[in-house]
Amino acid sequence: MYLSMGNVARTRKVGMLFIDFLRPKRLRLSGEASIHLDDALLREYPEAQFIVRVAVTHVFPNCPRYIHKYQRVERSPFVPQAGCETPVPGWKKSEWAADVLPENDPARSR
Repeated sequence: MYLSMGNVARTRKVGMLFIDFLRPKRLRLSGEASIHLDDALLREYPEAQFIVRVAVTHVFPNCPRYIHKYQRVERSPFVPQAGCETPVPGWKKSEWAADVLPENDPARSR
Protein backbone atom coordinates (compact mmCIF):
# COMPACT_ATOMS: atom_id res chain seq x y z
CA MET A 1 0.00 0.00 0.00
CA TYR A 2 1.62 3.21 -1.14
CA LEU A 3 -0.46 6.12 0.11
CA SER A 4 -1.42 9.16 -2.01
CA MET A 5 1.54 11.46 -1.36
CA GLY A 6 3.93 8.55 -1.77
CA ASN A 7 2.42 7.95 -5.18
CA VAL A 8 2.72 11.65 -6.05
CA ALA A 9 6.38 11.67 -4.94
CA ARG A 10 7.10 8.67 -7.15
CA THR A 11 5.04 9.34 -10.31
CA ARG A 12 3.87 12.98 -10.07
CA LYS A 13 0.72 11.89 -11.96
CA VAL A 14 -2.66 12.88 -10.49
CA GLY A 15 -6.29 12.68 -11.48
CA MET A 16 -8.97 14.63 -9.65
CA LEU A 17 -12.73 14.62 -9.80
CA PHE A 18 -14.58 17.71 -8.58
CA ILE A 19 -18.27 17.27 -7.78
CA ASP A 20 -20.74 20.13 -7.33
CA PHE A 21 -23.63 18.58 -5.42
CA LEU A 22 -25.80 21.69 -5.61
CA ARG A 23 -26.03 22.19 -9.39
CA PRO A 24 -25.15 19.06 -10.13
CA LYS A 25 -21.92 19.07 -12.17
CA ARG A 26 -18.66 17.14 -12.33
CA LEU A 27 -15.27 18.13 -13.68
CA ARG A 28 -12.25 15.90 -14.12
CA LEU A 29 -8.66 16.97 -14.44
CA SER A 30 -5.31 15.29 -14.92
CA GLY A 31 -1.92 16.76 -14.21
CA GLU A 32 1.52 16.56 -12.68
CA ALA A 33 1.82 17.30 -8.98
CA SER A 34 4.71 18.51 -6.88
CA ILE A 35 5.06 18.48 -3.10
CA HIS A 36 6.40 21.63 -1.37
CA LEU A 37 7.54 21.42 2.26
CA ASP A 38 8.24 25.14 2.66
CA ASP A 39 5.54 26.78 0.53
CA ALA A 40 4.27 30.21 1.62
CA LEU A 41 0.68 28.84 1.61
CA LEU A 42 1.45 26.64 4.63
CA ARG A 43 0.64 29.63 6.87
CA GLU A 44 -2.94 29.59 5.55
CA TYR A 45 -3.70 25.98 6.56
CA PRO A 46 -3.41 25.03 10.24
CA GLU A 47 -1.51 21.76 10.78
CA ALA A 48 -0.66 21.30 7.08
CA GLN A 49 2.63 19.46 6.57
CA PHE A 50 3.12 20.45 2.93
CA ILE A 51 1.43 22.01 -0.10
CA VAL A 52 0.69 20.07 -3.28
CA ARG A 53 0.70 22.08 -6.49
CA VAL A 54 -0.73 20.64 -9.70
CA ALA A 55 0.24 21.61 -13.24
CA VAL A 56 -2.96 20.75 -15.11
CA THR A 57 -2.56 18.86 -18.40
CA HIS A 58 -6.18 17.93 -19.21
CA VAL A 59 -9.58 19.28 -18.13
CA PHE A 60 -12.84 17.73 -19.22
CA PRO A 61 -16.48 17.54 -18.10
CA ASN A 62 -17.82 14.36 -16.61
CA CYS A 63 -21.44 13.20 -16.81
CA PRO A 64 -23.41 14.36 -13.75
CA ARG A 65 -26.21 11.82 -14.23
CA TYR A 66 -25.59 9.85 -11.00
CA ILE A 67 -24.84 12.70 -8.61
CA HIS A 68 -27.00 12.44 -5.51
CA LYS A 69 -28.36 15.51 -3.74
CA TYR A 70 -26.33 16.25 -0.60
CA GLN A 71 -26.01 18.97 1.94
CA ARG A 72 -23.47 19.46 4.72
CA VAL A 73 -25.02 18.77 8.09
CA GLU A 74 -21.94 19.55 10.16
CA ARG A 75 -18.21 20.08 9.70
CA SER A 76 -16.00 17.07 10.37
CA PRO A 77 -14.06 17.35 13.65
CA PHE A 78 -10.98 16.15 11.73
CA VAL A 79 -10.73 19.35 9.62
CA PRO A 80 -7.99 21.40 11.33
CA GLN A 81 -8.98 24.79 12.69
CA ALA A 82 -6.78 27.47 14.24
CA GLY A 83 -6.90 27.49 18.04
CA CYS A 84 -8.47 24.03 18.31
CA GLU A 85 -6.77 20.65 18.82
CA THR A 86 -7.58 18.24 15.99
CA PRO A 87 -8.43 14.68 17.10
CA VAL A 88 -6.28 11.83 15.80
CA PRO A 89 -8.25 9.54 13.45
CA GLY A 90 -8.50 5.89 14.47
CA TRP A 91 -6.60 4.57 11.44
CA LYS A 92 -3.47 6.48 12.51
CA LYS A 93 -3.47 4.48 15.75
CA SER A 94 -3.38 1.16 13.85
CA GLU A 95 -0.23 -0.94 13.90
CA TRP A 96 0.02 -0.97 10.10
CA ALA A 97 0.26 2.83 10.00
CA ALA A 98 2.87 3.32 12.74
CA ASP A 99 5.94 2.97 10.51
CA VAL A 100 4.68 5.28 7.74
CA LEU A 101 3.64 8.31 9.81
CA PRO A 102 5.95 11.32 9.50
CA GLU A 103 8.23 11.91 12.50
CA ASN A 104 6.32 15.05 13.53
CA ASP A 105 2.82 13.55 13.15
CA PRO A 106 0.69 14.20 16.29
CA ALA A 107 -0.48 10.56 16.25
CA ARG A 108 3.03 9.45 17.25
CA SER A 109 2.75 11.19 20.63
CA ARG A 110 -0.77 10.03 21.53
